[in-house]
Amino acid sequence: MLQRAETPVALNGVEASRSFFAPCFARSTTESLWVAHLDDEARCIHLASYDGNADAVDIPVRAIIGDAIRLDSAGIILAHNHPSGRVTPSRSDKVATRALAIAAEAIDLTLLDHLVFAGDDCASFRRLGLL
Repeated sequence: MLQRAETPVALNGVEASRSFFAPCFARSTTESLWVAHLDDEARCIHLASYDGNADAVDIPVRAIIGDAIRLDSAGIILAHNHPSGRVTPSRSDKVATRALAIAAEAIDLTLLDHLVFAGDDCASFRRLGLL
């Protein structure tokens, strides 16, 4: 699902991104992925969501890159949840995020962060040194 942002919100930092995405995962029992497409001032111009299942959600690299090209995004921020309560990024989270980062770099798109939510906790790939 792709939504146009009514009033662009600046996502300039982990805390702003965390506050922005946290409501997306309230009471969620399955994994889901949200992608904020940003302009060159880190304002969210579009928001896309992808549904997963109880313990996984795919990162659809082609769809995300296609949306970024169509929207002329300058950057993206990913966020997904772990209903299991474990905030640590999984190996598959790391591999898929790296694949997206490589594809994004090829079109001059910046992957600013990937946040993983679990309950009230949140992990940032950027802060963990994974991006």
